[in-house]
Amino acid sequence: MQSRTVDIEEADVFIAGQRVHFLRAGSGRPLILLHGLVGSLRNWRHNIGTLAESATVYALDLPNMGESDRVHGLDAGLEATADRVLAFMDALGLETADIAGHSHGGAVCLTLAARHPNRVSRLILFAPANPFCDLGRHLIRFYESGPGHLFARLIPAMPRWSKSIALGRMYGDPARVAPDTLDGYTAGLEVRGTIDHVLGIIRRWTSDMAQLRSVLPALAEKPALLIWGDRDRAVGLDSARRLQSILLRSNLIVLPGVGHIAFEETPHLCNRAMLDFLTAPAPAMASSPELARSPATARSDQPVSGKLTSTAA
Repeated sequence: MQSRTVDIEEADVFIAGQRVHFLRAGSGRPLILLHGLVGSLRNWRHNIGTLAESATVYALDLPNMGESDRVHGLDAGLEATADRVLAFMDALGLETADIAGHSHGGAVCLTLAARHPNRVSRLILFAPANPFCDLGRHLIRFYESGPGHLFARLIPAMPRWSKSIALGRMYGDPARVAPDTLDGYTAGLEVRGTIDHVLGIIRRWTSDMAQLRSVLPALAEKPALLIWGDRDRAVGLDSARRLQSILLRSNLIVLPGVGHIAFEETPHLCNRAMLDFLTAPAPAMASSPELARSPATARSDQPVSGKLTSTAA
């Protein structure tokens, strides 16, 4: 899939006095992209151009992350973060929007849709953090401890090669990590206040997941597309099945040989799936029948073995 050249505007908006950095491109229905725990809007660089052919795309650096301002003591909880995304929409005059998010950003999407259902039309969730996944429990416990806090504060100063290895583990195939990918996850970590904010998210993790679990049934009728790699080491595929059993109008696409950051690892496949979903007549769901047949129907920068599977709840 080849995308045409699009103009991408770089801008800032102020929310409660805090500068929030974002990119805007394209025209059509609003689509907001939310990055993961230590990510930034740069993570979506291979997706924005294609998505902008069918939507007005807004990729933002969540407050206290990326190139947005740092505010000491900012509430890092899911509900507060979701409400800041809503404030972003209000500041730009967006009455409703489709929302896409990855990992922790996916949990923010779910929380936003549960708290403000009339403002979110459809959800696209890339391996969203959810209460049914136990893979990261030991890491959460570690980073909640004193030694974990110390280790987290050392991460920005660690050598680039060690960060590259860590990023490679998030891919199904580390050979697919593009040369410019790492900066999207590390540049913001060097800004004073970032690690404090990330640790604040982690401190709230258990209670936030419990809260998210309690509100998920309210999203049973919200159209949603779930995209997961079957080699995800961060948010397990088993949790996708349980999440889909609650999101009754969801589609699940499983990408074989792909890890936790599917939209960067196989952008062509994910762009195709997103466009199919976003351009489907509302309120119908996108079944993506061609994606279900073979990777050859939706090219990726590097081949992916096996078949893609698409299942509707």
